[in-house]
Amino acid sequence: MNKALENVRILDLTHMLSGPYGAMILADLGAETIKVEPLQGEGTRKLLAKDPRNSLDGMGAYYITLNRNKKSVAIDLKSEDGLAVFYDLVRESDVVISNFGVGVPERLKVDYNTLKKVNSRIITCTVTGFGSDGPNPKRPAFDQVAQATGGGMSSTGTDPDHPVRSGIPIGDLGGGMFAVMGILTALMERTHSGEGQHVDISMVDCQVSMLNYMATMYFLSGEDPYPIGNSHFVHVPYNTFHTSDGFIVIAVITDNFWQNLKQVVDCPEFDDAKYDGQPGRWEDRDMINARLNEILGTNTSDYWLQKLNEKRIPCAPVNRFSQALSDEQLLHRNMVVELRHPNGKSTRGPGNPIKLSRTGEESFTPAPTVGQNTDEVLTGILGYDEARIASLKNEGAIG
Repeated sequence: MNKALENVRILDLTHMLSGPYGAMILADLGAETIKVEPLQGEGTRKLLAKDPRNSLDGMGAYYITLNRNKKSVAIDLKSEDGLAVFYDLVRESDVVISNFGVGVPERLKVDYNTLKKVNSRIITCTVTGFGSDGPNPKRPAFDQVAQATGGGMSSTGTDPDHPVRSGIPIGDLGGGMFAVMGILTALMERTHSGEGQHVDISMVDCQVSMLNYMATMYFLSGEDPYPIGNSHFVHVPYNTFHTSDGFIVIAVITDNFWQNLKQVVDCPEFDDAKYDGQPGRWEDRDMINARLNEILGTNTSDYWLQKLNEKRIPCAPVNRFSQALSDEQLLHRNMVVELRHPNGKSTRGPGNPIKLSRTGEESFTPAPTVGQNTDEVLTGILGYDEARIASLKNEGAIG
């Protein structure tokens, strides 16, 4: 194997989406990722598992995607013997990632302050809705709660009266992405200090971070942004437009692009000199957008995209999943990969977006069944013999 993180071992205590997504990225990059789950399996296994359209032999789309490249060890962390097994794994690992509610790691005795006594080099990471401290961190949070609380949802949609969440669960996925950044940062720091530390990720913090320059605009102006659909608050035309068979995006962000666009659409109203600069276009943006919709509606998306690309005007089709996941550029980048079931059947899913020039091997092992790797991990990493493993199973400490 030639993957960048192949010398890193992660204990994955996550469930649902935010934590599993972060652990999946690290596993894709080569980290030996051991999913530590209850004897009955963690709850995400049940999502869509019985939906015939969105499952593969009892393994739902959530689980088969988020748990590729991972191993499964089933441990009862609430039992004394099970917790002792987990601590043995901590001694041989680099990272423990979880997304339990605030206070749960402490109750389970898998929090950083406990685990650093077991392994001073251990790095722990928790992904929670609101972080681990502050006046009220224990509020329950899922994706839409994070999107709403973080402010971004208030600026998404077509008008101020109809806020809309992002079509993809960016609240959850953002937490997972920032968890990866935090874990890799802590691993880098440990090479100098030799010590572990805790990475505290709040999904809402992540949403606020992604407000970025728009938050600064608010502090400068004192004005809350509001939803403006797919248009832009500076550039015109910058929007989604109807064609005869779908939608395309045009993003005119310089005056040169505007001049090129006029050659493509041949609209006499656009020849007014006031539109040669952004202020004039902004003033008459409704007319410009309306005329473009009329003109572009006379032909197909492919026709207009060809014309626009010939003039190097930023544009794109508004792809459905079926179109995006068959795009030749994305296929070339290996962004659609085979996802296998342990029984050998397979489907397809998204690939790994991080491409490395020297240690970038890509491979995707099947999401495991519950406890599929318990014996392998406990013998191979911890050196347990068959009798000890059998005894732990009989006691219900492992499965």
